[in-house]
Amino acid sequence: MASANSADPLAAPVAAAPSGPPAEPHYLPPSVQGAVKILVTGPFGVGKTTLVGSLSEITPLRTEETMTAASAGVDDLTGRSGKTTTTVALDFGRITLNRRLALYLFGTPGQQRFWPLWDDLSRGALGAIAMVDLRRPDESFDVLGRLEEQQIPFAVAVNTFPDSPSYPEEEIRAALDLLPGAPVLYCDARDRRAAYDLLIDFVDHLHRTAVLELER
Repeated sequence: MASANSADPLAAPVAAAPSGPPAEPHYLPPSVQGAVKILVTGPFGVGKTTLVGSLSEITPLRTEETMTAASAGVDDLTGRSGKTTTTVALDFGRITLNRRLALYLFGTPGQQRFWPLWDDLSRGALGAIAMVDLRRPDESFDVLGRLEEQQIPFAVAVNTFPDSPSYPEEEIRAALDLLPGAPVLYCDARDRRAAYDLLIDFVDHLHRTAVLELER
């Protein structure tokens, strides 16, 4: 990850979630001395690109490609009839948390054939937002397992699609076989305010996890 002191055409700090579209890009203020890397991960078609776009204060970098006949039988489009593109490398966004710290968002590809790249993107991550689609919870098992294996702190983010079923949190935790410390959060990834509320809860989880580690 690039040093926060290097010149890059990124946005100015934001104090709260704005209601309109992302602002025009600006350089990081010289007071920013550090950066934190966060993964946005999950299976194919769960809404990772949408969430990064909702959160980022800059126009996000996207590496989406049009899906072709070559993906037929490889990428399951059941229930995803409107999906025509897929991320083939990463999504990248940024949020300036305060005048000294920036948060870099790295959205990962969802398909297993891109997992070598997933491993590279996960290096140095402080934590991960693991997105889940309750219409297809079984598709999340592999990603959640890899996060646990690599001991990356994460929160489950249930993306509330219009036709998503509703379950008590206890049933969701049991279905996903979650460890007790992993929180279950909810948001509509298309809603910028909801995305920011999710991020606030996630950062609070990372802070509490870090405090517990220090106390051990």
